[in-house]
Amino acid sequence: MTELKKLPNGFEYIEVNNDSCVAKIALNGAHVFEYKKKLFQDLLWVSEISDFSNDKAIRGGIPICWPSFGSSNPALPQHGFARTSMFELVFVTEIDAKTTQLLLRLVHNEKSLKLWNYKFELDLIVTLSDRLVLTLKTTNLDTKELKLTQALHTYFNVSHISDVSIEGLDKKPYFDAITNKTREQSGSISFNQEFDVIFQNVEDAIILKDKNRTIKIENSGSSSLVVWNPWIDKCSKMSAMEPEAYKEFVCLESANAYDDFKIIQKNESHTLQATFTLI
Repeated sequence: MTELKKLPNGFEYIEVNNDSCVAKIALNGAHVFEYKKKLFQDLLWVSEISDFSNDKAIRGGIPICWPSFGSSNPALPQHGFARTSMFELVFVTEIDAKTTQLLLRLVHNEKSLKLWNYKFELDLIVTLSDRLVLTLKTTNLDTKELKLTQALHTYFNVSHISDVSIEGLDKKPYFDAITNKTREQSGSISFNQEFDVIFQNVEDAIILKDKNRTIKIENSGSSSLVVWNPWIDKCSKMSAMEPEAYKEFVCLESANAYDDFKIIQKNESHTLQATFTLI
């Protein structure tokens, strides 16, 4: 069953409940802010004090950073404008009792052209079953090529940040955004301080191990992955986030970032896909 719902302030979202999972996707930002496989805990973390209003980004879930990641384009807002733009729900398909698919679309408009002078079509296909699949397709409708950086900025709900380890990035080069240095990863990742790193040459599945569950992340159309946790000092200064919230999540962001930017020629497309599976 799929329903379009609305909060008292007019904020609209789609609620999906099939035999595999329950999920919620906001029209504002095409933002998946809940995915829960039946008999499992929430895959995603969302701040208890996050705004749920149009033109504001939700803190948590899966924000879409587009058409720029971070501050890679200083002319644009941090992480671009897609995460605060209103998408159109194009279709919902009940593939079977266990699988629901939605297509949400953002097209250039007067507001976007003032920020970023390109004509485009941005589609997000959300496939909801016993795994979550996000397919983000950018089509260049302009007469000139465009440069794109982007990310599916996924906040994973964890039991405690001290219980988390990440595997699959051994010997991968990375850019450390805190020290502005490039290094090579050695072994698995655990957390005892702020972590803000863009990995490159990432081709295989990434494994997120928590105390009581394991999550596999598979990406295509991407060779970069962002791993982030703000830790104590930064968390205390961030908007829509409680001071202790850093203990509750880790971000693994399927991306085209840093050296993995994309150039899209006119009438051509690029697709970034992320698949999240509880194993």
